[in-house]
Amino acid sequence: MTRDFNRKPVFWSAYLGMLLFGIGLLTLGSVLPDLMSKHSLDAVGAGTLFSIMPLGIIGGSLLFGPVCDRYGYKPLLVLSSLLMFAGFEGLALTNTTGLLTISVLMIGLGGGAINGATNAVVADISTTGKGANLSLLGVFFGIGALGMPLLLSILEKSVDFEVIISATGFLALAAALIFFLVVFPPAKQSGGISMKMISGLVSDSVILLIAFFLFFQSAFEGLINNWTTTYLIDHLSVSQSSALIALSSYVAGMTVTRLLIGSVLRNVPEKTLLFSSFVVIFAALVLIWVSGSVTMAAAAFALLGTGLAAGFPTMLGIVGNRYPDISGTAFSFVMAVALIGNILVNYSMGLVTENFGITHLTTFTFAELALLVILGVMIFRKLKHNPTKS
Repeated sequence: MTRDFNRKPVFWSAYLGMLLFGIGLLTLGSVLPDLMSKHSLDAVGAGTLFSIMPLGIIGGSLLFGPVCDRYGYKPLLVLSSLLMFAGFEGLALTNTTGLLTISVLMIGLGGGAINGATNAVVADISTTGKGANLSLLGVFFGIGALGMPLLLSILEKSVDFEVIISATGFLALAAALIFFLVVFPPAKQSGGISMKMISGLVSDSVILLIAFFLFFQSAFEGLINNWTTTYLIDHLSVSQSSALIALSSYVAGMTVTRLLIGSVLRNVPEKTLLFSSFVVIFAALVLIWVSGSVTMAAAAFALLGTGLAAGFPTMLGIVGNRYPDISGTAFSFVMAVALIGNILVNYSMGLVTENFGITHLTTFTFAELALLVILGVMIFRKLKHNPTKS
């Protein structure tokens, strides 16, 4: 017989997990110059590390759903946090590139599983307002993503980066202990997940459309995260520090908007929220295209973060409502497709930049927006005629 669970500790443990994922995702980029110097890495070696992280995240995203649906959230969250702990300590302490690569993979694998599991558990315990609660969860990702680079920049002259990364590892260890103590919802499919369930999931046209929506949504966010500084340095001839301020304004805009979606805007219909966001994204892209100063660019990127904030919470909320009995597996599927989109589109952007220049970042983002609008229209049209899975 399973114990009853208290929703509030589950919510807060999910927030902690998402904070940890945000920290983990930004850590590698934040300490890469130090790692390159310590391990005598060239650009190829650095690129290899960057490719290992998303592979680990995809692996974690594929594994978490079936595991959580079959065995519950606690074992997965505890083991994933321990994996991140080991990864952080390896990143800080190892002197060999082989162990460094394994450490990055462990952070990605554990982080990907925690990201998926925290989204799924919040969707599961939200009787109403799934999208709004998922937006609040995303706020903690933003805090972690903003906090790690800020902490490193403040302490870089007084504390070795290895000490900071090692201390971060103990945050992951503390999270594992908290996950172990919290009572989570019981497993939904303790007898196993049937092939019929999986077949119904992957043949559901609404879920397929949402998966491809998130394919392009994730790719869009990845383009901004990875190419903004290069674009601004080349396009406006600004310093790297000024370009990073513009990028930080984008993350801040997304984080604040998700806080608003989870609070004052939580009763706004999903369709209204999403299509209003498309208008904001279009306005932001036009401003980025015509911006002539870093101040204008920073404002435009903050507006872009505002517009992109609703995509993931809205779509994951629909998935959670549509497949409550196998929400973890459903989240695994759409999030894995999303991550593949991030990798493929960003790789394509790299090829275009090498051959035609970074100016085509705006070409990519306008095209991404057009695809999101088309897919959004198709999704809500399908939902109108088929609000629940057949």
